[in-house]
Amino acid sequence: MLYALFDALRPYDLPGAGLFSYLTFRAALAILLSLTISLAFGGRLIKVLRKLQVGESIRDLGLEGQLSKAGTPTMGGLIILAAIVVPVLLVADLSNVYIQLLLITTLWMGAIGFTDDYIKVFRKNKQGLRGIFKVIGQVSLGALVAAVLAFHPDVTMKEEVAASDLKLLYGEASAGRPSFGPAEQHLRTTIPLVKDSTFDYADLVFWSDAKEEWAWLVFMVVVIFIITAVSNGANLTDGLDGLAGGTSAIIAFTLAILAYVSGSVVFASYLDIMYIPMSGEMIVFAAAFLGSAIGFLWYNTYPAQVFMGDTGSLSIGAIIAVFALAIRKELLIPILAGVFLVENLSVLLQVGYFKFTKKKYGEGRRIFLMSPLHHHFQKKGLHESKIVTRFWISGIFLAILTLITLKLR
Repeated sequence: MLYALFDALRPYDLPGAGLFSYLTFRAALAILLSLTISLAFGGRLIKVLRKLQVGESIRDLGLEGQLSKAGTPTMGGLIILAAIVVPVLLVADLSNVYIQLLLITTLWMGAIGFTDDYIKVFRKNKQGLRGIFKVIGQVSLGALVAAVLAFHPDVTMKEEVAASDLKLLYGEASAGRPSFGPAEQHLRTTIPLVKDSTFDYADLVFWSDAKEEWAWLVFMVVVIFIITAVSNGANLTDGLDGLAGGTSAIIAFTLAILAYVSGSVVFASYLDIMYIPMSGEMIVFAAAFLGSAIGFLWYNTYPAQVFMGDTGSLSIGAIIAVFALAIRKELLIPILAGVFLVENLSVLLQVGYFKFTKKKYGEGRRIFLMSPLHHHFQKKGLHESKIVTRFWISGIFLAILTLITLKLR
C-alpha cells in the first residue's frame, strides 16, 4: 500500500518518495515493522489468550519440566501471521506474483493451523483437526502453487548465455551486453554443487514422448510433497521453547540472501545460477518473516509465555517450502531445512522400526528414546535450553553450508 502510494508520488519529487524504489530500504522497513508488531501485538495477545484460558493441555510423557508448561497460552502463531502480513501489505509490491503467492500460502496454512488449534483449545478435542483435512489443505495449496509457478506469465527465468552465443542473440558480444538469454517459462531448477547444469522436471516424464506437455504434472507432485513435508517438519520441530522460531529465523535470513542473488543479474551471473526476474521482491517478504520469527522469540524463549501452535508452525513450514520453490532452490531444502528434515525422519524411522519389530519379534522396539529427535535428547537428561541452542547452532551451520553451495560448484 505504501509502496503504491509513494510510487504514485514519485513524479512529484516528494522528498523521500524515491526510497521506496530500493529493495534494501523496504526490506529494512519490513523488519522494523515486523519486530514492532510482534512486540506490541504479542504482549496484548498473550493477555487476551490468558483471559480466554487458551492454555496448552500437556500429556505427561515423563519429560523434565514438561508439566510446568500446562496452561501456557497457545495459538501464538497469530503473532507471526500478523507480523508477516501487515508489513508485506504496507511496503511490498502487491502486484508481484511471488508476493501474492507467499501471502496466500501464509493465510491458507494459517487458517488450517488456526482451525486445528481452535478445535483443541475451545472444543477440548486433543486430536484437533482430522489429519485427512490437513492433508487436503496441504495438497490443495501445493496444487495451487504448482499451477502458478508452471503457468503464470510473470513466472519466468533466464539462463546465462555463453559469450560465443551473445552475437547470435544481441548482434555483438560487447562487455556492456547482458549475459542472460530471453525470459522463458520452463520447469527447471538449479542443481546444487554442479556447474552449468539445471534439472528439468520434464526428464521425469516416462509415459509419453511429449515430455514438456506433461512436465507440469510431475512438478505438481513434487511441489505437493515438498510443501507437505516441510510444513509437517516445522510442526514436529515446534516442541521446545524457541526451537521452531529460532530455526525459522535462521532459514528466513538465508532465503533472503538466496532471493537477492537470484533476482540480481550481477550476482546470478557471478554465481552462475538462473536469473529469476521479479524474484528480488521476495526479499521484503523474507525480511518480514525474519522479523516476525525474532519478535516471536521475545515471548517464546525459555520459559515460554506463549506457544505458536499449529497456527504458526504449519505456516512457517509452508512459507519456507514455497519460497524455495519460487526461487528454484528446492533441491537445497534438505540442507537449509535440515533440522526439520531430521525431526521428520526421526519420527518416520521410530514408527517404522517399531511396527517392523513388533511384526517380526512380537514386541515393538525403538531406535530413539523418544521422537521427535529433540525429545530423545530430553530423555538423555539434557536441559531444553541446551538442546534448543545446539539445534540453532546446527541450523546456522546448515545455512552457511547452503550458501556455500552457490559457489562450490
